[in-house]
Amino acid sequence: MNLQRIIALLKKEFGQLFKDKKLLPIVFLAPVMQLTFLGFAASLDVKNVSMAVCDLDKSSESREFIQKFTNSGYFVLDYSTEDYTMVQHYMDEHRVTVGIVIPPDFSKSILRREPAKIQILVDGSEGNTAAITMQYVNQIIMQYSTAILVETVGSIRSLGGVNAEIRAWFNAALKSRNFMVPGVLVMILLITTTNLTSMAIVKEKEIGTLEQLMVTPITSAELIIGKLLPFTLIGIVNVLVVLFVMVNGFGIPVKGHFITLFAYTGFYLMTTLGLGLFVSTVSRTQQQAMMTSMFFVIMPMMYLSGFTFPVENMPKILQVISMALPMTHFLVVVRSITLKGSGFMNLWLEAGALLVMGSGILLASILRFKKKLD
Repeated sequence: MNLQRIIALLKKEFGQLFKDKKLLPIVFLAPVMQLTFLGFAASLDVKNVSMAVCDLDKSSESREFIQKFTNSGYFVLDYSTEDYTMVQHYMDEHRVTVGIVIPPDFSKSILRREPAKIQILVDGSEGNTAAITMQYVNQIIMQYSTAILVETVGSIRSLGGVNAEIRAWFNAALKSRNFMVPGVLVMILLITTTNLTSMAIVKEKEIGTLEQLMVTPITSAELIIGKLLPFTLIGIVNVLVVLFVMVNGFGIPVKGHFITLFAYTGFYLMTTLGLGLFVSTVSRTQQQAMMTSMFFVIMPMMYLSGFTFPVENMPKILQVISMALPMTHFLVVVRSITLKGSGFMNLWLEAGALLVMGSGILLASILRFKKKLD
């Protein structure tokens, strides 16, 4: 293996990369834009839920009850009416997500310390939002009911029961963005390195320079190293840029060690580069390479790895398939290091899985690529 030939090939690859003015923004600017857009958009938190209220009681108790919702920070009172049919109209027109109907005898029941009835209508067309909204509603009603009981009995201790103090051990603020943004880092790394590797090699085939390289003294091993090493460096640069934006832009600190994170990133890059190399062997054009990597590599990993949907909620057969995907294990690694500060001893199982998968995929792709060259 000749080091000078590899260096010459690296100069050629980087020269082509920086010469292509259209590719540079995709390589370095697109990851930041994707992280910014997805970081703000990919949030499971439910806030500013639109609400319509039909208050038929018009008492201080009913106004206090409504204020519990508006002061919670989760609900916004958009419509107030005395006509019950208007609440239905607002929900049918998708103007509000929640409708609250307070009957005329609400305050009398409260003052008599009798069970008071109200009607809560929730738009269930979007199941996730509806489920979280109902949790907010139940929490507010429970707090309101507890306050009335305490006022009646005198103290919460007199009520008996269980007094639980709940704390979130990691991600204390329970912000879904803190969970989603590290996952976006994994997705960006997959898209960038897989697509760039496959399309760059196919581009060489299209313009005929790959055949010219094959007739030079350069060996297959030197050619593969010269092709993969630039995209490895690009992947590392993307990780640095995304981490900088994540920490300074979104305020999500990395609690674990950066050395551990980059070691696992190296294992993960073996799989993404290997998959890109494999796609290049089955594609004849750049468009075909991009479509193949998108539909057969990126989208299955995005849907089955736990990035979009929890793996635990999938059927058993899909859970088994998910465990065979490198992105599944790297998502656990990145989120654990970022949010929990986990170290190598906590993630040794994921390390072994990524190392085995990365070595197997990269080796198989290299052998297939060498066979194509021969």
